[in-house]
Amino acid sequence: MPDKKNKKRLFKSMSYREVQLDNSKNRTELTKADQQWLKTSGYRNTGWDNVISLYKRIEKFRQEQDDLNDLNLGELFLEADYIGNKYLTAEEIADNRQKLAQANNVINDQIDKSFPDTENEIIDFSNKSRRKHR
Repeated sequence: MPDKKNKKRLFKSMSYREVQLDNSKNRTELTKADQQWLKTSGYRNTGWDNVISLYKRIEKFRQEQDDLNDLNLGELFLEADYIGNKYLTAEEIADNRQKLAQANNVINDQIDKSFPDTENEIIDFSNKSRRKHR
């Protein structure tokens, strides 16, 4: 029967030291603010459980960054609007939406003045089609 002391523990097929090295490398790729947050939140690169929790948190940071990089311009504006609305009251949000609707109406009026639709489109539904269906 194998001894428990001799059994090597692995995390995602990496040994303790390999996970530590991976954490060190990946932590340097994070922003300074994220690195500082990890430090103040008590994430450490010593001790098996601490190393694993640090690895998972770094992966979460990297995933969030990848998600933000994948957003297109419209999605970024929506995300910024969502974040901004978190800090506004319901009255302020309603006021901002009303101002946006008024600005949108002014823009639509200017477009209609610049590009008037002078042709009237007539669709005649009274004529029956010439083909007869079987």
